[in-house]
Amino acid sequence: MNIKFYTRSFNIELWLKSSALLREADLPIVRLTDLAADDYFYAILADEECDVAINVDEDCFVTDLGAVLRLAESVYTQGYANAGCPDCGKGCPRTMNPIVTNPFFNIFNLKLIRTRFSRQAVDAFNYEDCKTVMQARFPLDVVDGVYDFDDADREPYYRFFLWLAYQFPTLYLHGKRHADGITTMLYDPEGVLLCEHTWFARFYTMPSFIVKKVQKDRNRQKERIDNVITEVYGMRGLDIPKVSAMTIVADRTVRWAHKIPQRVARRLKRMIN
Repeated sequence: MNIKFYTRSFNIELWLKSSALLREADLPIVRLTDLAADDYFYAILADEECDVAINVDEDCFVTDLGAVLRLAESVYTQGYANAGCPDCGKGCPRTMNPIVTNPFFNIFNLKLIRTRFSRQAVDAFNYEDCKTVMQARFPLDVVDGVYDFDDADREPYYRFFLWLAYQFPTLYLHGKRHADGITTMLYDPEGVLLCEHTWFARFYTMPSFIVKKVQKDRNRQKERIDNVITEVYGMRGLDIPKVSAMTIVADRTVRWAHKIPQRVARRLKRMIN
């Protein structure tokens, strides 16, 4: 069983602090940047050298690496295609479809998924035709808050996750809300804390006065996220990596160098069509 860690990343500082918590596993850690939300999962599935992918958001901080790896083995051996947190409930600051697992943390059994996966199959999937069956077999005991089974297109990746849940078993994990009122604390089936996901990473490097203008109730996110990082590193007995300004600037420069040609190509394609 070949395992890799994957992250869809936009912030090098957060990614370095999140991925450092995975390095003791001595497994490949793959950072993918500037991909659409659904294309990210298709890129993971295209990696034929990987049997099990552990998807960890850059603002998700693993508290027990051993428990994560044991869960990955269970997902693989017990025939689950996916393990993750429902996109709703008291532990998650969202009220969407519980059948979909929010992609802040997932364990994907790629070897199993590939037996039925194709982009065409996902695109052709009609949730409305299957909703009654999927709703009936969903384990409602894992959610204890507001949810909406009718929400089928909230995010670009929803169709993929709904198709996945219809085709294969999903292991739904229980989440609790952190004392900060936002962060999700995610647990394995035995009640072991796996990780803490802070949410709102997009505001991490945004000055508070700008955050107030963009979304008034979301200022001071960097302070809150840094507090969670400090907490998790304290649990693990590790030192928080220091990220230099030069590293941040270099990463932004490289990413922009890739993004500009992509945007030009897309615009030209639209003009031609």
